[in-house]
Amino acid sequence: MSDSKENIGLENAENWTEVISPSASLFDLRLKEVWRYRDLMMLLVRREFVATYKQTILGPIWFFLQPILTTITFVLIFGKIARISTDSVPMIIFYLAGITLWNYFSDSLNRTSTIFKDNASLFGKVYFPRLVMPLSIIISNLIKLGIQFILFLAFWLYFFLVKGNVHPNIFLLLTPVLVVIMGILGLGFGMIISAMTTKYRDLIFLLTFGIQLLMYATPIIYPLSSIPLRYKWLVLANPMTSIVETFRFGFLGSGYFSWGSLLYSIIVTLIIMGIGILIFNKVERNFMDTV
Repeated sequence: MSDSKENIGLENAENWTEVISPSASLFDLRLKEVWRYRDLMMLLVRREFVATYKQTILGPIWFFLQPILTTITFVLIFGKIARISTDSVPMIIFYLAGITLWNYFSDSLNRTSTIFKDNASLFGKVYFPRLVMPLSIIISNLIKLGIQFILFLAFWLYFFLVKGNVHPNIFLLLTPVLVVIMGILGLGFGMIISAMTTKYRDLIFLLTFGIQLLMYATPIIYPLSSIPLRYKWLVLANPMTSIVETFRFGFLGSGYFSWGSLLYSIIVTLIIMGIGILIFNKVERNFMDTV
């Protein structure tokens, strides 16, 4: 009789949906638990992708209009009026290359930085791994990046096949690595800011301004070669610099490439991600008391 009760208990234990366990390490990502909620993540990805332009007139066309209008603005202001050099690369493809990458990073950072504030009501009603939410934003923005990358490729093919004034090389194969680095960097920074905004709401107002300043500290509107030597180290200290320059170097044949700089960006990204995980896991345990 006792043996049968023990067997029933074991069978029931295997069917629990949640198991209460001692506190985990602050560096524990609980990836197995995130994988169990992959269906929820895909639903959130769809929500993020559809809801953004659901009630707009042009809808997904904005995916193409945003980089095109921004590129035209940069060409007129920084190319024609300010006459900033683009290292003999056509202005349109030079600016579009930087804008395509920067949009993915800045959108990922912007959207993940307000995760706790924007979803406080949802987090207070039902349990799921909180990491699912920022990951869904990173994946959703990846779809947007793919669409805008197609636009970039269309212009790039025109300048490569028709004009012949861009010179790609084998380093364009590093593009998937660059995208992964940007996604992790945006996720790490976003988790840090999101955790801090639960107590310090002022950071929300500073975020947009800070991202704009960071863009000017990244060679989006200018090539790295135009920076005076004594100030170049400041720009290279930005982990996004080597990502943008490597992308341009691979596709356009113009730009700065260094394995050391790329390795630096990877190391900084991993450090930021580690700090983000630590702060995010610490805050998610009691953030409902402060939001």
